[in-house]
Parts: sequence; structure tokens; C-alpha cells
Amino acid sequence: MTYTVVDVTENAAALEYVSEDLGYSAAPIVVVDEHNHWAGFRPDRIIALAQGRALEE
Repeated sequence: MTYTVVDVTENAAALEYVSEDLGYSAAPIVVVDEHNHWAGFRPDRIIALAQGRALEE
């Protein structure tokens, strides 16, 4: 599984996306796709994603 780290303090477009489009005001933010994203440390969701299981709300 690959991922990209984006520092929103250095990327204005990324900051606008997560704050305006997704509505988050805290980090970390994980964006899997347009329907799967969350803020905060969520090891349960990371493990589920790594194991190919459906992400639960």
C-alpha cells in the first residue's frame, strides 16, 4: 500500500481542500477517496484499509 504525505502548512490547495471541501479543522486527515476520509488517529480504520475490509463509520 502506498501513501502520500501532504503538509497542509506548505500546500495552500491541500489546506483549502481539507478545510473547505471536506470540512475538517484538525489534523491528521486521511483521504482514501472522495467517499472515505477521516480526521484523527484511527488505527482501526487504517488496519481495515490495509486488510482490504470495508471501512466502517
